[in-house]
Amino acid sequence: MPDAMFAHPWLAPLYDAFEPDRSDLDAYLEIADELGSARVLDVGCGTGSLAIRLEETGRTVVGTDPAEASLAVARAKDGSARVVWVRCDATILPTIAADLAVMTGNVAQLFTTDEEWTRVLLSVRAALRPGTHLVFESRKPARRAWERWPGTTSVDLPGIGLVERHDELTDVTPPLISFRSTYRFPDGEELLSDSTLRFRTEEEIATSLAEAGFDLLEVREAPDRPDEEHVYLTRRTD
Repeated sequence: MPDAMFAHPWLAPLYDAFEPDRSDLDAYLEIADELGSARVLDVGCGTGSLAIRLEETGRTVVGTDPAEASLAVARAKDGSARVVWVRCDATILPTIAADLAVMTGNVAQLFTTDEEWTRVLLSVRAALRPGTHLVFESRKPARRAWERWPGTTSVDLPGIGLVERHDELTDVTPPLISFRSTYRFPDGEELLSDSTLRFRTEEEIATSLAEAGFDLLEVREAPDRPDEEHVYLTRRTD
């Protein structure tokens, strides 16, 4: 089940306001160009920021997400009409013969068990044409990024007022890190969103990819988080 920050009809529209800097997506556009990918599957597309940018370059794009509230935000954006939006779990993706599948942000780390992660990889593999690519990112466990997560931020939203988000860790048992985001609205209403991420090592990811039928071509530093996160460039084996 998606976290409330993506699935709740009040919280999903706030995502872009609290995460305004999406320079992390630039690398995926560059990789799509590098690979010559014409048909892209955006797994866990959320509010659709990358899918729309990819479509604007003339590509055919399918964005999938299990959270209808996030997809509703995506569909309402300028440029969204030509993207195909599909509500589905990442373990049962549409088989669309894509040239490239991507998982941005924390999507790859949301699958906390080995069994679920394997099902996702196999589902992605089935959605790709032979010899094409999966690209995703994952934070480095050794950098312990979760230690810098707690804190409070606020955004003044038109028609709503000042909304505050307080982030706190609720359980730190590596490789699983759990945290809670509390959203406070001007009228005193509070909404909670609980999340858990799995921090896999590079070796664990490489092994899981090989077992699911992917060649690991390259591990790159994430341009927006150098030394903090890796971008994995893989190819479906046949």
